[in-house]
Amino acid sequence: MNRDDLVQSCSVCVRHCRLNDGETGFCGARKNIEGRILSVGYGKLTFMTLEEIERRPLRMYLPGNKILTVGSFGCDYLCPWCQNHVISRADEKTARWKYISPEQLVRTALKMKKKGNIGIAYSFNEPLVNWEYVRDAARLASAKGLKNVLVTNGSAEIRVLERIIRYFDAMNIDLKCFSEEKYRALGGELEDVKRFIERASDKCHVEVSTLIVPGWNDSEEEMEAMSDWLSWISYTIPLHVTRYFPGYQMNEPPTSEQKIQELAATARKNLQNVFVENC
Repeated sequence: MNRDDLVQSCSVCVRHCRLNDGETGFCGARKNIEGRILSVGYGKLTFMTLEEIERRPLRMYLPGNKILTVGSFGCDYLCPWCQNHVISRADEKTARWKYISPEQLVRTALKMKKKGNIGIAYSFNEPLVNWEYVRDAARLASAKGLKNVLVTNGSAEIRVLERIIRYFDAMNIDLKCFSEEKYRALGGELEDVKRFIERASDKCHVEVSTLIVPGWNDSEEEMEAMSDWLSWISYTIPLHVTRYFPGYQMNEPPTSEQKIQELAATARKNLQNVFVENC
């Protein structure tokens, strides 16, 4: 077989990385292996912790409970302020991981019920770059009566969402800004994320998070447009207006608490449930 015949386009996220045989995609978690785009992060977990569900953040889904939260490595975005860049920009060679099968993960989650655990949250990096593992673990967890929570940037293709959504009870989805140009600078597409939020909201509990970065997405006009659009999905959809702190490649001072409160007030003109985070 000609090597050129093995070139494949990844269909998991909107980047559609075109990979030669042996190449790994931008996310660091998917690779062309003999003409097939496969997950190389399947079951390779970098974090596992039992924490309050509000930390995901989910304020209006079973508050007061704890959830086993896990992460792997890889992400399809390049956010200069990423707080989890050690794993989001890692691959299987640079990340420190331990293989945990879906069955092992579910057994661990069940054992932690005595500590107040209600299920499994897939978070920290972008979980859907390894969507097959998320699907398999969530399916087993759901069959055992555990809750499944997804924390995602919402840039996976809708066909990926359709493969997993039946197993999920709640999601927190990042809506990073409300500008096509800014989204493309990170590696995404605003309209794709909007479609993801709309579809997920039809099937499970959804809360939305927006990190407010000074000089980037902190205008009242942008918050007005964003919250107005969200209100068309539901006036009650929760929005988390989150304060930025320096990290990774960005050393700008933190967003002022006053600015966060002002933007939250703007959002409350359109939405009933607006929460301030990191203040």
